[in-house]
Amino acid sequence: MFGLPVVHSASPAMHNAAFTALGLNWRYLAFEVDPKNLQAAIDGAKAMQFAGLNLTVPHKLLALEMLDALDDSARMFGAVNTVRFEGRNAKGVWLPLTKFEPASANGPFKIRAHGFNTDAVAIARTLREELKLELRGAKVVLLGAGGTGRTAALKFAAEKVAELSIVNRTRSKAEKLAGEIKKRFPSLNIRVGHPQGRIDLLVNATSLGLKANDPSPLDEKQFSLKQIRAVYDVIYRPAETALLKTAKVAGCKTANGLGMLLHQGAAALEIWTSRPAPLDVMRKALEAEVYKSTVRSPQS
Repeated sequence: MFGLPVVHSASPAMHNAAFTALGLNWRYLAFEVDPKNLQAAIDGAKAMQFAGLNLTVPHKLLALEMLDALDDSARMFGAVNTVRFEGRNAKGVWLPLTKFEPASANGPFKIRAHGFNTDAVAIARTLREELKLELRGAKVVLLGAGGTGRTAALKFAAEKVAELSIVNRTRSKAEKLAGEIKKRFPSLNIRVGHPQGRIDLLVNATSLGLKANDPSPLDEKQFSLKQIRAVYDVIYRPAETALLKTAKVAGCKTANGLGMLLHQGAAALEIWTSRPAPLDVMRKALEAEVYKSTVRSPQS
């Protein structure tokens, strides 16, 4: 996995447990990669014949222009969080590198980096599972217009939410995203900034909350938690961010990003291995890693 920072990531624990369960002699490692070095890092992984990569903040948008091929999911949601390295066989067919013998034994072959997005399906699934919330017809406020925010916004639009409000520190970035979504989904009621009245869901897709002293990403002078039915934070470590703590006190249903991490990770594993992901094993590994020094469940 490439990101900055990555010290908080629970992905290695999840994937390494899965590899063991599947009997694979693989290893999942997290590397801090500065954005200016991302292309070199991807090229290096390709040269070393990695099976694949995950990309996290701040690389999901940057990688779009750095890969050799994009899956429909990456094109649809305009961000990449999973890369599979593939080789082209003698018939010109691209296959996962796991289908090839090492180059030294099999002769040289062309390799490409193929980008996917597994975040979109994961966030919709975890909202249904953990908050019992159907997106169709819901009124949603999204905090953040970066890689994860962009994917979430497009997925919400595709799921036919009734209203979508995008709030971002840099307003022009939110306006650009809202304009793009409006072109693709002209019937969607979308705005930039805080809405009026009650809403069904607030989603934090910013990085505010990763650090212990981070403020809440929601400005309650602009919008009160008492107007919100449910709050979802894509951050999972800490297991309960400042936003989730205050939302719980305000009477909101809450959930952190552990479920999204699980489902996007399971989808990525299946892309790399072409085998069903051991979901229960991955879930237990994540819970042990994230909740080992916290209260077991941040949801309510």
